[in-house]
Amino acid sequence: MVDIPGKMTLWAIEIFVAAVEEGTISLAAKRLNASPSSVSQQLTNLEAALGVLLLNRSSRPMELTSAGALFLRRAETILGEVTQAKAELAVFNYSQMIRLRLGMIDDFDADVTPALMAGLSKKLTGCQFLLESGSSYHLASDLESRHMDVIVAADLDITADWMEVHPVLTEPFIIAVPKGTVDPSANVMSQLLNLPFIRYSSRQMMGRQIEAHLSRQRINLPNKFEFDSYHAILCMVAAGSGWTVTTSLGYMRARRFHDDVDVFPLPFKELSRSVSLIARKGVLDTVPFDIAEQIRPLVRSMLVDPCVERFPWMEGKLLILE
Repeated sequence: MVDIPGKMTLWAIEIFVAAVEEGTISLAAKRLNASPSSVSQQLTNLEAALGVLLLNRSSRPMELTSAGALFLRRAETILGEVTQAKAELAVFNYSQMIRLRLGMIDDFDADVTPALMAGLSKKLTGCQFLLESGSSYHLASDLESRHMDVIVAADLDITADWMEVHPVLTEPFIIAVPKGTVDPSANVMSQLLNLPFIRYSSRQMMGRQIEAHLSRQRINLPNKFEFDSYHAILCMVAAGSGWTVTTSLGYMRARRFHDDVDVFPLPFKELSRSVSLIARKGVLDTVPFDIAEQIRPLVRSMLVDPCVERFPWMEGKLLILE
């Protein structure tokens, strides 16, 4: 497409918003899969069309001018309306939706996500699926910046008015210990204090949840091991290096360590978390609701039922939320 000087384009507006959010031309270009030179030229054309300077490109990160700050509010509104229009057209004939950007929590990688995608692909035969898995915080950030259309994430530090939330399940936090090292008929906490504590990174939301809960119980544990993945932590537990606090889904995800790990309820006050499907409110009409309806039976059959069958004490704590 040939750019016409003096014309304001939707592409240029999208580039402007991306440049503001990313802070540099190069990062905006990477996000939009465009070259830095084309991003820079589009910004120049937009400023020419508006007759004002929008960004101070010499600063790092780039700074909005007064005119740029004023235009940003309008630009975000324009992009929001475009997203709404696309969604309405897609929902008008759901089977004709051409793209769905879906972010899924890591916990669902091995089981739920492949089954969900297989089901959606049969319903949306002409749709391109862009799937990303990761931490809840990262997925929420992608949803807020419009990189994702729908995400499935665990408890967020914050919620916002623009979020449409469909609960999927609630799950308990549990302890995982090396096989045979803890006698559940005796004082479990005193036995744990004789073992190193393997903690989740405080850079992760779950790690912060666990640390806050331990602090509320006045439990202070030496910081010897700190990791940011289920597999690394449960590998350490299975090797006899210590114990950890994790979730039932985290334990189920690391199946190869099950024979070398015992799990028990928390020997102090209970802690739980929720997993929900989240989208931008009012944008995708019934699509988020429909996807949540497809996810729940998959989670029940693939994760909840097998876990409760193995550990009956989780019944009533590991639950699907309708």
